[in-house]
Amino acid sequence: MTRHFLVAYFIFMCPFFIIAQDITGFWKGTLDMNKGCFAVNNIEIQITRIGDSIYGNSYHYLDINNYVKKKFSGSYHRDKNKIIVQEELVTTLNIPSYCTVCIKRYELAYSRVINQEYLGGDWTGALVGSFIDCETGPITLSRIKESAFKEVPEIVVDTGEIQLDFYDNGQIDGDSITVNINKKAALTHQKLGAAPISILVKVDLKNTFQEIEMIAENLGSIPPNTALLIITAGKNHYELFLSSSAKKSARVRLVYEKPRDPNLKLD
Repeated sequence: MTRHFLVAYFIFMCPFFIIAQDITGFWKGTLDMNKGCFAVNNIEIQITRIGDSIYGNSYHYLDINNYVKKKFSGSYHRDKNKIIVQEELVTTLNIPSYCTVCIKRYELAYSRVINQEYLGGDWTGALVGSFIDCETGPITLSRIKESAFKEVPEIVVDTGEIQLDFYDNGQIDGDSITVNINKKAALTHQKLGAAPISILVKVDLKNTFQEIEMIAENLGSIPPNTALLIITAGKNHYELFLSSSAKKSARVRLVYEKPRDPNLKLD
């Protein structure tokens, strides 16, 4: 009798047990926008979930060279297995001058079909700096294994003057490079060695975005052309290993974020 009661009680209670879905990761889709900036309006959302809160970055892009990156925050509603995402700060902007930025809000529900996971729902938005509505509509995102932007590392810095030091990576074999900053030559015909080749760049409120591109002028005696790049931003140091060939350059992006006021109290 007691056993039967426990089984019945468990069956009765099962519908009220909601398993929190792991939605942390990368999600990609497209938006159907008549007035969109790009011919194809790709969307990538990078989600981190902690409890019922979510945050991360969103990309609206044509490709990894033409895009808008924004921070977002939001909430996870486990009773409906859905999320609400509100885009906030534009952190990186590399789009044609005639384009405008739409700050979007998404309401998305999780679903799974066989082995593919989806976030589907609707989006709304307003033009940045105004209350003018953007287009609205449905959207479906699929989980992807890695970001489309993984090929170009992005480093957030909060200091104005950044030092870049290029070294030959490993055996010194005569690698020679050109370095462009925002598509303008900063160094040409420089041989990598044990001593650094150094550049100073400004990243601040007037120069919030700097793209560093290393181009191989030759491949040395041991292809491909590889370099160790040490980035010094104030007290912070970053090491990146760049590999460039006759067909492909190596890039890294520096993005400025204003330091948070230590006296600012957050709710």
